[in-house]
Parts: sequence; C-alpha cells; structure tokens
Amino acid sequence: MDYARSGDTCLDAVLQGGIPSGSAVVLEGAPGTGKTTLAFQFLHYGAVQENEPGIYVTFEELPDQLYQDMGAFGWDLRELEKRNLLRVMCMSPKLFIEQISKAGGLVEHVIQEMRCRRLVVDTISLLRFEAEELGAYRKLFYSLRNALRKFGITALLLQETDSSEADRIPIENYVSDGVIRLSLKCHMENYRKRTLEVLKMRGSPILEGEHHYKITDRGIHVVPSLSSVQDKLQDIGQPVKTGFPKLDRLLFGGIPTGSSFLVDTNSKANYKYFIASIITEHLKAGFRVIAFINSLSTLEDMVTKYRLFGVDLIREVREGRFYIIEHYGRSYPADLQPSIIDVSHTDPQSFQQILKDRLGPVISESTANGDHWFAYYDLNSVFSQQGIDFVRRFYSEEMSIARSVGLTVVALCNFAEIRSDLASYLERSSNGVIRTWVDGGYQYMQLVKSPYSVISEPLIAVNIPEMPYMKLV
Repeated sequence: MDYARSGDTCLDAVLQGGIPSGSAVVLEGAPGTGKTTLAFQFLHYGAVQENEPGIYVTFEELPDQLYQDMGAFGWDLRELEKRNLLRVMCMSPKLFIEQISKAGGLVEHVIQEMRCRRLVVDTISLLRFEAEELGAYRKLFYSLRNALRKFGITALLLQETDSSEADRIPIENYVSDGVIRLSLKCHMENYRKRTLEVLKMRGSPILEGEHHYKITDRGIHVVPSLSSVQDKLQDIGQPVKTGFPKLDRLLFGGIPTGSSFLVDTNSKANYKYFIASIITEHLKAGFRVIAFINSLSTLEDMVTKYRLFGVDLIREVREGRFYIIEHYGRSYPADLQPSIIDVSHTDPQSFQQILKDRLGPVISESTANGDHWFAYYDLNSVFSQQGIDFVRRFYSEEMSIARSVGLTVVALCNFAEIRSDLASYLERSSNGVIRTWVDGGYQYMQLVKSPYSVISEPLIAVNIPEMPYMKLV
C-alpha cells in the first residue's frame, strides 16, 4: 500500500506508514486542538518533500490570515503558491460541492491544472447547512467522498466537535475511510494534555491508544503511547528470537545478547512454554544455557517439554551445553552429574560460592573461545530456599557478573508475592520486563519495559497446536 506521509514521523508510525493514498480521512477536534496546523503540515510536507501539490479549501478563513498563522511554523505558503505546489481556495460550502461534483467545474479544473495529490476541506461541519435533513446530507457527503476517489486524492476533512456531541457518532465517520481525533483533556489538575487517537483507518493497521502530541514551532509532534526514555545500553549484541513473532517485532528482533529481562507472572499464568521457547531459540543460536528449575519441574518433565521443541535435553546436558541448578536435592543419572549443580541445603554464602566454583571457570574458558551464555533464573525458588533479603544482594552481584561476561539473563519472579520495594529494585536492575497474568478466562502478556523504550498494549496469549504452543494476539 502507498501512503501519504503526514510531516511528523511519529504520527506516521502511529499510522503504520502514513495515511493510505487516495483515502478521505476525517480529522475531528474541538477548537484549539490544532486541526488547521496538522492539515497545513500535511500539505506543506507533501509539497516540499514529496512534490505532491495540495489544495486547502476554506469556508470561513481568509487566505491572508492563514498565510500569517502558518508562517509562524516556517511555512511560506505564498512561495508554494508561486511554485504551483499549493492553492488556498476560499469559497462557500454550496459552491464547493457544486464545483467538485460538476464535470469540468472549477475545482476539477484546479485539481487537473495543479496535478493535485492532497486536499484539505475546512470544515465539513458547515456542509450540514446545505442539506435540509439527514438523508439529504448523507447523500451529499457520499458525493464528496466519491468525487475525491475519482481524482485519487488523499484528503483531510476537518470536522468540529464539542462535548455536547460526545455520545453521537457523526455520519461522516461511517462514510469516510478514516477518522483521527484530536482532544484536549485535564492533566495533573492544573494542566491540559493534547491527545491524538486514530479511531478508524480502512485497510491499514494502526497503533492503538491515545497518543500525546505537542504543537511546537515546527508543527504537530506526536509522542506515541507506551513510550518511555530509551536506555543507553553498552555491550549489548545482536538479538536472539524468542519464538514469538509479535514479541520479536516489539524487541526489534528478539532479546539482545548481554541484556537482562524479568518475567513477572502470577500463580495462575502458564509460562512454561514461553520460557522453553526462549531457551530453545538460544540453544539453536549456539548459546550454552544455565537453568534454575523449581520444585514442580523434574528432569523427566523437562525432557518431555523440550522434546516438544525439538531439543534432546539429555544430550545437551551430557555434552555440557545445558547446566541445571538443583535446589531440592533430587537425584540425576551419573553421566549427567558434571552438568548438575546441587545447591540444596546451602546457606546464602555457600550457595554463591558453589555457583562461582562450578560455573566460573567453565564460563571464563568458554567465553574466551567465543561462546555465548544464556541463564534462566527462577527467582521464586531462590526466594523460598535462601530468603527474600538475600535476593537483593545476590541478584545485584549476579547481574554485575553477567554484564561483565556478556551473559544474557531471563529471570522469573512473582512480584505480587514479594515486597514492593524489592519488586521495584528488580525491575530497575533489568533492561526489560515482560508481565504475564490471568484475568477471568484469558491470559495476558505485556512488554512493560524494554531496552529500546517500546512498551506494548496487553496481548492475549492463545493456545495453538504447533510450536511454540501459544501465540500473542
């Protein structure tokens, strides 16, 4: 699909590329929300950057006032008119409808003479006065939309709204190809915030939600929802897929090598396939793995689960590519013992020492040879065996060591079962946080923190019969 870009890259990102070319889109909002500014930004960008001439049809404003107002943003409309890249047409609503619908009429003549590609009508609210009843107005608006389609023009149709019409859906919103709403809302008691929401965009995906925007000295600038300040990360390498395409797109390819992620889950959520998929993808990418297992997972359970993902876990353990941290003193076959690290019945000091003695030399030698390592921590098991107070110091030291050797870490934790200050600390100590929970009959998953500032809406986890046995929608 071809898109007409708006002049603001962030708004184009919300629109997943821009306004679909040839669409007639309603831009609605109360007075002062910036409809005219965004409309001229759309026309100016098209003329200057895309060589797409545009027409601004106004039923109320005089051209001189528009030239002056838009000059404040550095847009020289007169110069664009001289270059035949812009035309400001001031006429009555009745004349406009007559001329755009009439073959060889004034509007058609100007469109063809300019080779116009973009058009703005300010405002379609006044067209209502040209029809005596709703049925006649619907027919009138259909004729306008059809005329725009005939010319293949991408159009913004400005529409005024007020609070008294909050519960009424205008007929224009049904007939048009898209609807973008600009709003002013209360914010932090003494302030107001401007929000933009794409309510409809026929035939094109959109980034849902209310997005903040500012009117700057260069025009409208949109800040997409679920954005945060990006971490400035160092020593983080190429991403490794998680096995979930939706999540991989949000993470720009997957979990970055050398980063640390937390998975926050409640007791009802099923996370085993999610974790197994992440670990499997790292094994496929050539990583060696360290995995803490909990009291509910036996070796037999793990073998069965990873077989579903095409992994022979026994072979991986036997050949030293998969190390298991055992908290509960369970027995393992003798040939697997070199890759089993038993930390049952240890106090905090000996727990850390055993890990250092057993894994330190292996990781040092391996990374010197160019190997990468992935570690899965079940922090819930560490809480139960070593105590919550130990975790703060342990996790901090472990993450410091992990960063120094480029270790990729995913840690599982149930924030609801630990102190809020510890949960906040763990979240701050991680590059990313993925939350999964069950509410009613659905399991949700949400990226709530990421290295690249992207945060997702809550996604629904759906069972599927093939690997990885769940998908995010």
